[in-house]
Amino acid sequence: RVGRAALALLEVVPGLTVWDLLLRDWDGADVNQIGRQPPLSPNKAQTHFPRLREATGVRFDRMLFFDDCNWGDHIGMVSAGCKESNGRGVVGVRTPYGLKKGEWLQGLDLYARKESNMA
Repeated sequence: RVGRAALALLEVVPGLTVWDLLLRDWDGADVNQIGRQPPLSPNKAQTHFPRLREATGVRFDRMLFFDDCNWGDHIGMVSAGCKESNGRGVVGVRTPYGLKKGEWLQGLDLYARKESNMA
């Protein structure tokens, strides 16, 4: 509840909150996977991402994941545990100091290179 409340307060641009932006493409449905309380768990590969795939219909190999965790390897867990039948999965970028422009661009570059290798 706290995470969702915070996202409803933070504005991307005046008048548009992060929460509004996150719900915009999903017809108002809450597809966000925040926290570790059941049905979620600390292992994002077992809970967060499968639920996200089910709720959105977005395949693992079409996802880009940024994670600021400093005490575990969620990127490694998700990359290893969330793959499609073609062997490809989530592209991940560690952001131990938060998501900044450099990490954002790195993620876009990694995703683009993965896409060009799929062609």
